Amino acid sequence: MDELSDRVGQWTTQISHRQDNGVTADTRPVAPRLRFDLAEMEVNWDPELETLWSFMTPNDKPRFSLSMLRDLHAWQSEIQRLYATEAVPIKYVVLGSRFPGAFNLGGDLDFVAGAIERGDGAALESYGNQCVDILYRNFQSLGLPVVTIALIQGDAIGGGFESALSFNVLIAERGANFSLPENMFGMFPGVGAHSLLTRRLNAAAAERLMLSGKTYSAEEMYDLGLVHVLAEPGEGEEAVRKYIRQNSKRQNGQLGVYRAAREINPITLDELRRVVHVWAETGLRLSSLHLKMMHRMAGLQVRA
Repeated sequence: MDELSDRVGQWTTQISHRQDNGVTADTRPVAPRLRFDLAEMEVNWDPELETLWSFMTPNDKPRFSLSMLRDLHAWQSEIQRLYATEAVPIKYVVLGSRFPGAFNLGGDLDFVAGAIERGDGAALESYGNQCVDILYRNFQSLGLPVVTIALIQGDAIGGGFESALSFNVLIAERGANFSLPENMFGMFPGVGAHSLLTRRLNAAAAERLMLSGKTYSAEEMYDLGLVHVLAEPGEGEEAVRKYIRQNSKRQNGQLGVYRAAREINPITLDELRRVVHVWAETGLRLSSLHLKMMHRMAGLQVRA
């Protein structure tokens, strides 16, 4: 068995029935044994809803560390490979978080501040590019006819908010908060917010949201049209199931709408990377006071 087969597991079982008058074969689908081999994510297949449920399970802080970025990249690649086998009819891909009180609290500020202090613009830009590579693939729905859903059961801050915007559908529990606080330490959200918010809102509204530093409630995000479904606290997963049941038969039309939206307001990987370049150059100009604030905020990237 090759490496891919070992990771995917046995998707179908061939059952042979030997009888007195001959041999008959019956191929029956069985529940897949997912082997994503990810250190900071859990993935489960729901055959009834044809949905792949995925949850970030950070070992340390709920942020986009290098190890979390590696897992997210592997997660995306594995989904593409699994779909290519045609053995699993994936229609929906859900991403949430098991960390209490947080979807994701943003970039690895300790890593970013360290790169700036060393004057290592290459490391800074490489980190940003890893982030937007993942965001871009997600914005493109991995190149698959699937609907992507972000399940927000806690705070989505900075890069966590940006990543959530790359999903087709955002379902958020009341009590979740959203913010882009980068301007507080002299930076700006440079891994997708500009491109995504400008297209979903308008340039003026996007800049106001990015520069205000304001924390928005799930209800406010719903009023802006950025959150599609509000759920009561603790009922987010059930809200996702309800959404899928209500929309599954109309999925083909939804896919067409999302594809058309990408045609009308396209976002290219080159655009995202050019913004990352500006973000890295902006970071290298930060003062020691800004870096001190960044390290302080890094210490707050845990919310129990």
